[in-house]
Amino acid sequence: MNESRPPFPPFTEQTALQKVQAAEDAWNTRDPQRVAMAYTPDSAWRNRDVFVTGREEIIQFLTSKWEREFDYALRKSLWGFRENRIAVRFQYEWHDATGQSWRSYGNELWQFSTEGLMERREASINDARINEADRRIFGPRPESERGVEIPLQ
Repeated sequence: MNESRPPFPPFTEQTALQKVQAAEDAWNTRDPQRVAMAYTPDSAWRNRDVFVTGREEIIQFLTSKWEREFDYALRKSLWGFRENRIAVRFQYEWHDATGQSWRSYGNELWQFSTEGLMERREASINDARINEADRRIFGPRPESERGVEIPLQ
């Protein structure tokens, strides 16, 4: 495999933060093809109760996700890191086809190949109904908010 995605493990705080921001930026494009390229061809995921293996399944999963999660906007923050692993907490907001707004909270565990591609992703996620007026995440993170944590509630 000639593919690579710097920065490479082992991670420092700076390079772990770069990985987290790069993932947030990619997911906020809502482009399944672009997002899938950050993962190894045989990447294994657990997303809630769904198990996905490989880029083609990742693309199918994300395509389906963003067909039902409208105006999806995500924020990720570094929770911890060690060698080739990173732990992340995140929140994203979206609305469904009925107009009901949601805030989804979660944690992810990531494991990377030596080429800097994610080979394993485990995500635990909970959804909370919110009023549209309570939304606070709109589109990609502005440059002025990079590195800023968002409150839990």
